[in-house]
Amino acid sequence: MDYKRLIVRGISYSRMQAGAYALLLENEESKLKIPVVIGNFEAQSISLGLEKDIHPPRPLTHDLFSKFVTAVDYRLESVIIYQIVDGIFFSNINFKNKTNGEELIMDARTSDAVAMAVRFDAPIFTTQQVLDEAGMLLELEEVPHEQQEMKPSKESLGALSTDELKSLLDEFVKEEDYDSAAEIQEELKKRKKKID
Repeated sequence: MDYKRLIVRGISYSRMQAGAYALLLENEESKLKIPVVIGNFEAQSISLGLEKDIHPPRPLTHDLFSKFVTAVDYRLESVIIYQIVDGIFFSNINFKNKTNGEELIMDARTSDAVAMAVRFDAPIFTTQQVLDEAGMLLELEEVPHEQQEMKPSKESLGALSTDELKSLLDEFVKEEDYDSAAEIQEELKKRKKKID
């Protein structure tokens, strides 16, 4: 089958669904973009996977599974988004054993598949049919990864060090995002109480 390669173009807060994010995947040839609605945890996991120099103090689920895949001598070859039904994308993760060449295909949610692909620098593909059904032309401003809109969750804040939290707090105050700043202050207060 003739697959079309996709690249991760960004993650933004979804205006259509509260508490959700939109993952934008783009086909470089046609410039069509596929918006995939994903949850907060998956958005943070994908962002951390893209930022290779940021490591949470404890491994996230996708980090743990990536380590397991490597430990059993497999590598992630590719992700294929092969179908869309009623707005839900279906994906496979393709693995290959480094020793004996055995191939393993696993069904996965698209958000999990992309979170794994970015950790292995593996290509993401789709079919022309999915591009025809879900693809759209969008003009995007080039936004550096660090500046992409990300709202903190209680789980993600717990994974950050105190210094990282203070730095993030300063950023949110500068951007006048006081709701996010308040959540960080609450986390810092909890940590202080535990120490006292």
